[in-house]
Order: sequence, then C-alpha cells, then structure tokens
Amino acid sequence: MIKARVTGRIWSTKKLGEVPPGSILEVIPEGGSAPLLAFDPLGCGEGEGVIVATGSVAAAWFPGKAPPIDALIIGSIDETQ
Repeated sequence: MIKARVTGRIWSTKKLGEVPPGSILEVIPEGGSAPLLAFDPLGCGEGEGVIVATGSVAAAWFPGKAPPIDALIIGSIDETQ
C-alpha cells in the first residue's frame, strides 16, 4: 500500500466498458515519487490524503473478471499519528 495525496481529477468521456463507474484521480505518493493515476470508488477530493493499493491486488478487489486497473484508492486518511 502507498500513502499519497490527491492532486487532481482526470476527466475522460470515453473508456473501456470493463472499467466500473468511478473517478480516476492523479495522486502523488508520499516521498515525492512520480504521480499515479488511481481509480477512486470512494469519492475523494483534491488535497485529500489517501491509501492506494497497486498491482494485481487493486484489480482483484472487483468482483468477476478483473478490470484493467492497477492502482485503487482503498481509504481516505483522516489523520496520522
């Protein structure tokens, strides 16, 4: 899992039918590495801290045939200690 911050929303009027309803957000992983595009089923907003699962774990979360998603927002960070 990766701790990241949402930096923007990606708008796409066309996408594969296998991609479920939801948003695609640009996130910057903690530590300043390259931005990722992550599927967001939670409705997170810009500036919000999030937890991202990547790889086959992200796609396996969806029931049935895995969609072509390799980064999934699985949590919104309320606070850190």
